[in-house]
Amino acid sequence: MSESSGHVVIAPDKFKGSLTGAEVAARIAAGLGPGVATVALPVADGGDGTVDAVVACGFTRVEVEVTGPVGEPVLASYAWRDALGEGDVATAVVELAEASGLRRLPAASAAGSLAHEGVETAPLTATSHGTGELIAHAVRRGARRIVLGLGGSACTDGGAGMMRALGVRFLDADGRELPFGGAALGDLAKIDKSGLIKIDDVEFVVAGDVDNPLLGPHGAAAVYGPQKGASPDEVRLLDAALARLAAVAAHTHGLVGAAEHDGVVRSMGVAGQPGAGAAGGVGFAALAFLAAEFRPGIEYLLDLLGFHDSLEGARLVVTGEGSLDEQTLRGKAPAGVASAAAKAGVPVVVVCGRRALGDEELSAAGITAAYALTDIEPDPAVCMSQPGPLIERLARTVAERHL
Repeated sequence: MSESSGHVVIAPDKFKGSLTGAEVAARIAAGLGPGVATVALPVADGGDGTVDAVVACGFTRVEVEVTGPVGEPVLASYAWRDALGEGDVATAVVELAEASGLRRLPAASAAGSLAHEGVETAPLTATSHGTGELIAHAVRRGARRIVLGLGGSACTDGGAGMMRALGVRFLDADGRELPFGGAALGDLAKIDKSGLIKIDDVEFVVAGDVDNPLLGPHGAAAVYGPQKGASPDEVRLLDAALARLAAVAAHTHGLVGAAEHDGVVRSMGVAGQPGAGAAGGVGFAALAFLAAEFRPGIEYLLDLLGFHDSLEGARLVVTGEGSLDEQTLRGKAPAGVASAAAKAGVPVVVVCGRRALGDEELSAAGITAAYALTDIEPDPAVCMSQPGPLIERLARTVAERHL
């Protein structure tokens, strides 16, 4: 295992609830041993942990106090990189979960909701306003490209909160500004864009893997509302409110958001585009108001982080995530890493918390082998609380079998 035989690229995602991608990469490197040349490149797919991943790869963290999902101030961050040279532009990576995510909800009280991992959800009133404040801060700082990672959202407000932070007003029939939250959009009568901050020269890219439309049985409220604590009645209320948002955007402001046929608002135009339902409809706002381009999250972020350059001369890629399952194959980090590595002819192995994919499924995804913490420690609680040493043990196995 001499260094001259090629380096190992270590490109894991986070182990959710246990370690960041950078921490996982450090443990893998330690387990491979000092005689193995490594390049650590933690990755993310646009969801939770995206800012951490890009900061670990050379971006600068910028912290800002913004409005959290229930209106309380939270300290959130985005990642910043100056232009790298001629042809490049200053880039900010904004992760919605940092400001408006489920993890920013307050801990549940005795009388509060326990709908999501012990936090007090607010399905009707949660707002994406803080995400807009992060974007505004980056624009004022001089960003000319903003990468928006959508995932882990606490809100179903169609991105109205985000756009409100950027200067757009959402008004009722009496000209009063609507309160925060998706439910209030049922009273929307007018969208006033006259105060929108100057973004004409800013490129917006949405990095994500969600292809849901805004409305209907596969839309933002129906699919993701229950994860945010919404009851069946609240899901119907939120879907109707998002339909109102799309209809007003279409009929009074020239945005192709929805169309009415026989009194029914259907998901058409922007509202029907894949990704419009991402993050409780924040995807719709990004498309309709920011002219964003949707890109597969892991593919775009691998490009942004220079992953392809790191493969030159590599003999192996080690990637990973907490749970290797069916969702992995639908655009999560290990699948994206394996696809990119395959094009360069570099084999890929996975280190994960638990594995729910068979050898044939792994092979079809371009993965040579996978090693799970549960293979060597049957107690999931131990795997969650003490993953570091277990990851190092698995990495030693990777070194023995693949290097």
